[in-house]
Amino acid sequence: MDLFNTTVSANILPYDGTANYCGKIIDRTESRIYFEKLLLEIPWKRDVVVLFGKQITTRRKVAWIADPERTYAYSKTTKNPLPWSHTLLDLKKKVEEKCGVCFNSCLANLYHDGNEGMSWHADDERELEPEGTIASLSLGVSRDFLFKHKTTRHRIRHHLETGSLLIMKGAIQKYWLHSLPKRKKVKTARINLTFRNIVK
Repeated sequence: MDLFNTTVSANILPYDGTANYCGKIIDRTESRIYFEKLLLEIPWKRDVVVLFGKQITTRRKVAWIADPERTYAYSKTTKNPLPWSHTLLDLKKKVEEKCGVCFNSCLANLYHDGNEGMSWHADDERELEPEGTIASLSLGVSRDFLFKHKTTRHRIRHHLETGSLLIMKGAIQKYWLHSLPKRKKVKTARINLTFRNIVK
C-alpha cells in the first residue's frame, strides 16, 4: 500500500488554466532529509527586486539553479545559473517522472517562517516557455497557497504539505495570479522548488 498519494488530481482551478495538486510524492521522513540537505547545500542569498521603482532586499532567500546559459530575469534583476547538485538532480528526476516533462531550471525559495511570503504575481516572464509547465515541490512546514483570477477576482486557497507537488500549466499564468500569504503563527521554515523551462 502506498504511503503517499501518487495520482495527479483533477484541476483545482474552475476555468482559464490548469493547476493539478498531486499531494505527497515524497513521504515525510524523506522530505525532512531532502530539506536538511538543501538547507546546507544551496548557496542561499536574499533576493533583490525592484518594486515601484525602488530596490528592495527581501527577507526570504533564493537560488537560481539551471543548465548553462539559462539566465532568468524578473523584477528588473537577472539571475545567472548555479550548477545542479546531486540532491537537486534527484528531486528533479522525481518531479519529471510525475509531470512527464523535462526541466532545465529551478527557482528555489527559502522562507524562514510565516513572516515571509510572496505577494501576488504571475510567472509570465518572456524567458519562460509559453504556457509551459511549472512544477512546484514543497519541503518543510505546510503553507497556504492562493490563486486569484485577474479579471473575475475569484480566489482559491490550497494547503501545500511537505513533499507535495503542484503542477501549473496552460493558460494559468495569463489569467491567474498566485501568492504565498504571510502566516504569523507559522514558526518554522519552508523550501519551495519551482522547476521550469527557460527558452533561449
